Amino acid sequence: MEVEETGDARTSWSPAKAETLSTACDHAGKKRKQDLAREPVIRIMEDEEEEEDWEMIPEHAKDSEEPSNKRVKPVVKSNSLTGVITPVKTLGLKRIGQSISRSFSFRTEAQPLPTPPRRSRSKPSSFSRRCSSQCWSDTVESHDLTAKEIKRQEVIYELTEGERQLIEDLSLVKKVYYEPMLKLDIMNESELGQIFGTLDSLIPLHEDLLSRLERLRGSEKTVGEVGPTLMNWFPCLEAYVTYCCNQVGAKALLDQKKHEKRVEHFLRLCQESSFSRKLDLWNFLDLPRSRLVKYPLLMKEIQKCTPAEHPDKDTLPKALDLIQSIVAEVNKKTGEAECQFHRRGLTYLEDSQRLPEIQQSRFLYCHGELKNNKGQRLHVFLFELALVLTRPGEGREGGHVFQVYRQPLPNALLNLEEIPDGEAGGGGTFRGAFTGGSDKVKNCFRVSSRGRAKAYSYSLQANDSFCKQQWITCLRQAIVQSRDGTIQSRQSQLSPHLDPALYHIADLSLGSDADMAEHTSC
Repeated sequence: MEVEETGDARTSWSPAKAETLSTACDHAGKKRKQDLAREPVIRIMEDEEEEEDWEMIPEHAKDSEEPSNKRVKPVVKSNSLTGVITPVKTLGLKRIGQSISRSFSFRTEAQPLPTPPRRSRSKPSSFSRRCSSQCWSDTVESHDLTAKEIKRQEVIYELTEGERQLIEDLSLVKKVYYEPMLKLDIMNESELGQIFGTLDSLIPLHEDLLSRLERLRGSEKTVGEVGPTLMNWFPCLEAYVTYCCNQVGAKALLDQKKHEKRVEHFLRLCQESSFSRKLDLWNFLDLPRSRLVKYPLLMKEIQKCTPAEHPDKDTLPKALDLIQSIVAEVNKKTGEAECQFHRRGLTYLEDSQRLPEIQQSRFLYCHGELKNNKGQRLHVFLFELALVLTRPGEGREGGHVFQVYRQPLPNALLNLEEIPDGEAGGGGTFRGAFTGGSDKVKNCFRVSSRGRAKAYSYSLQANDSFCKQQWITCLRQAIVQSRDGTIQSRQSQLSPHLDPALYHIADLSLGSDADMAEHTSC
């Protein structure tokens, strides 16, 4: 038996073609010979004498070998022919004189084949390290601590190892994404600077905390006081304000650049590599923000596991208040940056759509996709002071823009009507658009304006019940806060010498004498 290799067989083993090989091993005679003729990877040449020997094998011997054909499958998983072709060649060259079936020879040689060797790595991926990460108790041989103190040491150890993993990931982003894309001119320096922001400056910041925490570990690998160290380091996290505020524009630019072939190809290769742990670039860029919001949770756990007589008992609450205030400030500034970014992305068809409430808004309650009663997909923004319906589009420079659709509505004048699921369509307003022709509606609500010469009403549908509830909650909150803000604004315009008991007069409806008499009698 002689084995010949084709040109393709030198580089890879095709799983799809291996099924043909398995079929050839299962059947004798002409069918096997025809199947092997179609096999592009391996072609086996037999002389007449061997075929006659095969036909002389008793039928019961052939049947006994049938279940073993499934053993060939491990060979299919091989990424190359190394270690697969060689044993078969050896059999062909030795010209074994015994009459033995080809299926049996394949089974015998395929069975002891080792698992195809994996590509060697100079350094294991961080995913592997995280899967096999140790607890604090695994790093010490013995201890005489209480269960509560052990839990405290475990949380501090988690804090320390979390810093180490974050540093590794941020360094990987710089080395594997930023530097190659700059060197290969996949993006220019300005675009990379906008996408990566101040990420590079965060690495030494967390390296500083890691070194401080490691210095706290005593000879028995336990940490005593951790509160003062965190109190002194937490103010450094104010650098996150700049980084997180930049993320809004960074995400939009990255999504835009992904449409370019070179960028998409590079990012796809990186994501398919072992070092990425199947995460895309944005997952890595969002790691600092995820780490920031985890600090208060870790602080609460440490505080809960700290005994009353411990020296940290007084400093940990202060450290917790400090990190919570920093996180709140970062969230506030990020919300303002997001609001400003989306305000700049609005395009208006009419000047009447440019409500002052839109420009005065400082943050967004929420935004996302909804359908109107015609079934059109809209992107709706609920700003601090206004509700804006838009249709997504593409700007002249290739970026995303949102064209304002219909008239925006001030939140202070909004009326909200929740439409229960299963309610009748109501004269065709929803029928056919929201319900696909039936008389039932689902996940719908209606917003309308009040107090204007011309009333506006918009019926909207969410993707699911959870999304609908989120919109309902945000709209109610926006309406209440906008109306409270309007009342406070009116009160602040009154004379400071005016009796506070008369402030309510600014909100009276003077069209009713009964109302006036009721308020003045109080």
